[in-house]
Amino acid sequence: MDRMTAMETFVTVVDSGSFSAAARRLKLGQPAVSKSIAQLEEHLGARLLLRSTRGLTPTDAGQRFYEHARHAIDEADQAEQAVRQSSDGLSGRLRISAAVTFARLHVLPALKTFLDQHPKLSIDIILDDRSIDLLEQGVDVALRMGTLDDSTMTARRILRGRRLVVGTPRYFEEAGTPKTPADLSRHQAIVYSVRGGGESWAFSRDDGAEVTVVVSGRVSVSAAEGMRTAVLGHMGLAVASEWMFSPKLADGTVQAFLTEWTLPPIDVWAVFPSGRMATTKARAFVAFVERLLGGRDGGTAIDPESASAD
Repeated sequence: MDRMTAMETFVTVVDSGSFSAAARRLKLGQPAVSKSIAQLEEHLGARLLLRSTRGLTPTDAGQRFYEHARHAIDEADQAEQAVRQSSDGLSGRLRISAAVTFARLHVLPALKTFLDQHPKLSIDIILDDRSIDLLEQGVDVALRMGTLDDSTMTARRILRGRRLVVGTPRYFEEAGTPKTPADLSRHQAIVYSVRGGGESWAFSRDDGAEVTVVVSGRVSVSAAEGMRTAVLGHMGLAVASEWMFSPKLADGTVQAFLTEWTLPPIDVWAVFPSGRMATTKARAFVAFVERLLGGRDGGTAIDPESASAD
């Protein structure tokens, strides 16, 4: 029995939640995966997994073994990548999760540059505005927006983004331009209905003034891409991250109003799976994204509970 291979198989089974899912990720037959786990349990003299109709769950011994095995695999990967990177650049497969609109506007157009720098590297990208389970999906790094609820994750803030009141010139011609936050209550608002959005918009000003406005509108969306499309379709105004409309703001397709007022910022984070070391590939990709964004407000790892993201 190859101990490292057996450990990698076991870790993949735990991360995937089933033998069949692990077999697909490892490109092996399910019997081979089951046999590897059985041999590992026999070698260790302990049951590692509890099998039920709902899936697989590590035993106490299995959980302890998983944590040590995961660390050993990460250490081995780091050692291997350190040698390969010094001569051949990054290699293997990097699995990324990212919000749809952010990736479409700022990551995907520049991805070829990163791939050209590392010709032996392949990338899988999961595009989803929701927060997925990074371990379950085998993700090396996720790009997430706003507040991070899970304090066990290792996160690095790579951008602190302004939020603006935006709309198209056509919309403002038809509906008038807001002069104060209170005016927004008389406008059609495109409401982003998931975390970080909603109908209550809080403004502040340098002179200490604060005001919260409750808006309403005929269009409510559950994805940032939908909000962007609705704004560009002249359906109303919205509060949105500057990065979401930066090309359109630059060419005048979209205009920002009430810029003397400040809205709570929304941060972009690089998030790494809990209990795992960030791989060399993941760190290199995050550094690349930071350069894309101009290196604005990058920093060391930040505890999400102490961060003031919104």
